[in-house]
Amino acid sequence: MSTSSVDLLKSLPLPSLERPFGIQLWPFFDRAFSAVMGYHPQDFEFHPRQTPMSTMKEAGMAIVTYYVVILGGRELMRNRPAFKLNGPFMIHNFYLTSISATLLALFIEQLVPTLANHGLFYTICDVKGGWTPPLVILYYLNYLTKYLELIDTVFLVLKKKPLTFLHCYHHGATALLCYTQLIGLTSVSWVPITLNLMVHVVMYWYYFQSARGIRIWWKKYITILQIIQFVIDLGFVYFASYTYFTSTYFQWMPNAGNCAGEEFAAFSGMGILSSYLVLFISFYFATYKKDGKKPKGRKAARSLSSMAGAQVPDVHAILNSKPTKNGSANGSTNGTPSRPVTRSRKA
Repeated sequence: MSTSSVDLLKSLPLPSLERPFGIQLWPFFDRAFSAVMGYHPQDFEFHPRQTPMSTMKEAGMAIVTYYVVILGGRELMRNRPAFKLNGPFMIHNFYLTSISATLLALFIEQLVPTLANHGLFYTICDVKGGWTPPLVILYYLNYLTKYLELIDTVFLVLKKKPLTFLHCYHHGATALLCYTQLIGLTSVSWVPITLNLMVHVVMYWYYFQSARGIRIWWKKYITILQIIQFVIDLGFVYFASYTYFTSTYFQWMPNAGNCAGEEFAAFSGMGILSSYLVLFISFYFATYKKDGKKPKGRKAARSLSSMAGAQVPDVHAILNSKPTKNGSANGSTNGTPSRPVTRSRKA
């Protein structure tokens, strides 16, 4: 290798612990943020009752409005034709993919040097590790994106897609979760946030490609990734909560020391994340583990009766009737009595 080639390699911005991406991303973010807001992002300070969406009243009203809009909108759309909205849906998923990827990269750039130099416990439990000024503005911006994500459900309503409990509950509860962790000053909150951003990069990219008409085979694995995310989240959140409560109230119990954060934030984090894990596991088994299993008995009756436009006067009679030569059953097949088939002696 020539001397010029070696010098060129040395001049390249190679990744390192201090610069995980080779180049510093924060200066680019600083310039963009300063151009819009008029001050540097690291100078941002979160003040309840002063910062937008920083009070329980504001967050609560936004979440209640979300449920009123989607439930009321579903009733308004009941007798109206569905909108296609493919173009806006693509744009929505693309900008959420971009926002999630940008925030994830900025989080990684801030956290990797701290993890490498001070260790995991310092980063999840010390204020100087997991609650630095650059991280606070990222926490706040991530919190605001949770309200942008509520538009997901508006698209479902306008396209007349079914609204599941998991979808509606997850969106509202996530906005509440991010709010409680932001005002609760929990240093461990970067763990569920970064994992959630990673999942959202994959998930919103999937929906963007689906809106383009591209079939992707790995939809099931997004749900698996979400379940793994919640398992890891709960491991960190339960550990941080345990060591906080034991070091504060039960010093005789083994613990790793104090952990930054308010008690109400610990309880809300454990409660909401635990509910996510249960609901997503239930969703996975209900959606992906029932394939290939034929319903029997009463389940078969319910399955047949739930088909769109189907009328099943006596499913048990259909299931128990003898098949005719052409494969149909004597009795009712589509809500109309079929004619009896008379077999000739020759047949």
